[in-house]
Amino acid sequence: MYDRYGGPEVLSLAEVPVPSPGPKQVLVQVHATSVNLSDWETLRGTPLYSRIGGLRAPGRPVLGSDIAGRVEAVGSEVTLFAPGEEVYGDNLTLKGGFAEYAVAPESALARKPASLSFAEASTLPQAGAIALQGTAGITAGMSVLINGAGGGSGAFAIQLAKSAGAHVTGVDNAAKLAFMRTLGADEVIDYRAEDFTRTGPYDRVLDLVAHRSIFAYRRSVARGGRYRCVGGTTRALLRMTTVGVVAGMVTGRGLGVLAVKEGPAHFTPLAELCVAGRIAIHTDRSFTLDETAAALAHVGAGRALGKVVVEIR
Repeated sequence: MYDRYGGPEVLSLAEVPVPSPGPKQVLVQVHATSVNLSDWETLRGTPLYSRIGGLRAPGRPVLGSDIAGRVEAVGSEVTLFAPGEEVYGDNLTLKGGFAEYAVAPESALARKPASLSFAEASTLPQAGAIALQGTAGITAGMSVLINGAGGGSGAFAIQLAKSAGAHVTGVDNAAKLAFMRTLGADEVIDYRAEDFTRTGPYDRVLDLVAHRSIFAYRRSVARGGRYRCVGGTTRALLRMTTVGVVAGMVTGRGLGVLAVKEGPAHFTPLAELCVAGRIAIHTDRSFTLDETAAALAHVGAGRALGKVVVEIR
């Protein structure tokens, strides 16, 4: 739990009552919760948009949205699930995944594929939705660059772009270059040593950590190409939704923010690809519940190769 924004040191382990589900909610006995960059941002309260729901203090005392576990109880209006069923999903609105039990809206959950472990399933909802939507429309022969490609969403995005037949360039820190190549990246760039916006232009750019100027991103995209960012600084995202859109239209490039759609329909297709063996799940490390602070720090420091999971059971 935490009651103020800050680093991992503001987290504490506490025993609290088991939550009760509302009419359209499900109580999940959590087995695993994966760590997303959004968890790290909401812990620290930065960028500013991570404070939605709690400007001065956290709106939810327990972090963790990508949960996987068993249904313990259901609300009076729940029709899709029954106690004992194995489920997974992105509980972004209510969070609470770094705990033994979490309440989630029925609409946020899907049945877990039997062939995936709880830990594997927990890696998919948020990162999978971003990767699928961020690589939609990519076709064979395209040149694609993914910035932040060594993390959770990026690891899936590299594989999806490669499976579509694209020539993929992955950008991240030096410690992740070899990992990105194992995922299928044709070219890799250490962002600390080389400015990727001067290496293109590319037909598609998916930016998971935007912080540069609009004009730098414009030159990274070929005419007729598309740039989309998901994460990054508040300033970068605001500029992209205003000046970026106009600059893109004037120069024949599609510049904008990827408005990620949530829900099972947007992550279960990736689960099906994983079950079929076409996309691999890469888990860097697993932590126990009382090591949640360390798990968040690992992701926040940019050290995670793929996904990090907190295993509760």
